[in-house]
Amino acid sequence: MELNYKSLGQGDPIIILHGLFGSLDNWQTIAKQLAEQYTVFTLDLRNHGRSPHSSEHDYSLMAEDVFEFMSNNWIYDAHVIGHSMGGKVAMRLALDYPDQVKKLVVVDMGVKANEGSHQMIFDAMLELDLPNLKTRKVADLQFQTRIKEYGVRQFLLKNLKREKEGYRWKMNVPVLIENYEEILAEIESDTTFDNPTLFLRGGLSDYIKKEDLSVFQTLFPDSELQTIEQAGHWVHAEAPVEFLERVSNFLKED
Repeated sequence: MELNYKSLGQGDPIIILHGLFGSLDNWQTIAKQLAEQYTVFTLDLRNHGRSPHSSEHDYSLMAEDVFEFMSNNWIYDAHVIGHSMGGKVAMRLALDYPDQVKKLVVVDMGVKANEGSHQMIFDAMLELDLPNLKTRKVADLQFQTRIKEYGVRQFLLKNLKREKEGYRWKMNVPVLIENYEEILAEIESDTTFDNPTLFLRGGLSDYIKKEDLSVFQTLFPDSELQTIEQAGHWVHAEAPVEFLERVSNFLKED
């Protein structure tokens, strides 16, 4: 699958992978900062953003998509940063194609299976009458009955694309719902990724616990866990300065 992407800067390559309901646009501020020293590629994963839709959606296929992107763009290896669902794609890529990943940064996501917490969001998206929707403001008002957090609503509404009549979702909502158990699934492997790996969590998020480090090190033996205390799940958006400092220091280390 040929993924949509943007590139910035010059230098050693970094590939950034977004989370569920996200797109490459969510990472442009961070990408611009990293592009002062690296060539940064932000990707839309399958069934998201401007990348193709598919009836299949699992981590092996998404890792294969990224590997294909690297091959098509003559990227022999790269640092890889993945957030949430994109973090699991990044882990799968590192385990399946270890020679392609120099250093790995996994943002607020572990290897264990996750508990489902997105049903309210799926319900809200399905309830929108997209063909007759007039404005995003109307969509936001309808979302408020189920989704109280303003930031979450705005994040989701970025996925609406204006049509001649009404709107449509850029992401493939029915397939994401159908494959939701795959999105929550544990990352398993008979092999390990032995290059340096940073698990960077938000202190206000419950996706990773400190005791999970021993689980990480089963598959990623050269891994460390760092915490940005005042950030939640969207670490890079909530604490961008500290996030950039942590990631930059990790990538510079010998």
